[in-house]
Amino acid sequence: MRNRRTGAHLAIHDDAGGRWRTAAVLTGVLLAGLPGHAARADDAAGALFTAERYKLTFGEYLYDDHGRHYTGQDLNLHYLRDAWSLWIGHYFDRAFGAQTRAGADGSWQPLPQLPLTVQPALQAATQGFVGGALNAQLGQTWYGVVGWGRTNLRPYQNLNFDPNDAFTVGFGYHAANGNSFSLTTIHDDRLHTGQRHTHAVAQLLLPHQSRLTLDLLRKTGRGADGALCAWGGIVTLDIVHGFIRAAWDPKQNFGTADAFRISVGRRF
Repeated sequence: MRNRRTGAHLAIHDDAGGRWRTAAVLTGVLLAGLPGHAARADDAAGALFTAERYKLTFGEYLYDDHGRHYTGQDLNLHYLRDAWSLWIGHYFDRAFGAQTRAGADGSWQPLPQLPLTVQPALQAATQGFVGGALNAQLGQTWYGVVGWGRTNLRPYQNLNFDPNDAFTVGFGYHAANGNSFSLTTIHDDRLHTGQRHTHAVAQLLLPHQSRLTLDLLRKTGRGADGALCAWGGIVTLDIVHGFIRAAWDPKQNFGTADAFRISVGRRF
């Protein structure tokens, strides 16, 4: 199965020294954004991390496919404006090859008097891939989410966790102090694999204008190695002008390889 949304990327060659030099440079840029003064944890939660127009992210993927180890690289650039974004990027690993991709996603409130938000997403990639999703969120403090996604089933190296051709349902809570919590299930409703991802997510505001996001993943269903039942997760630390993320995805895309990912990003 392929995945729902992903960032943009730019080709990086399989040269170990070059990869780590790139990661070191971007990490330095990221850490340069750390603020030098304390701030209250409940300072304008959303505004802290969405004021900049651009977000540049570099990701390094470490794969273990039954003892065969290899790496992948992902470089992507997002342009953000209000509740909408455009992105472009490139991914490469020795097993899959290279793939350039681009897309758009956003958030729209069709009825101002009703707490309903519609969230469309579209993306396309080389090798003929096209996909899209449509989510709807109802509520403010407490809210519910439903969604539906479809692709043309062409080759696509999914860099997120969830199936693309799937139905989504979930609910969440936004606390008054800026913290939020959600539980969401994404279930394959097209290929009859029984593949299901369930995410329990907590977003916690921290001092120094930072935020910690914890995403615990439970995945079940039929994959390339047969029936699968495993745990994964993502930990993200946002600071004023950047972020760092670590992710573990056993049997990525329900394939044969376990994936560990480190990403660093800069907003500007």
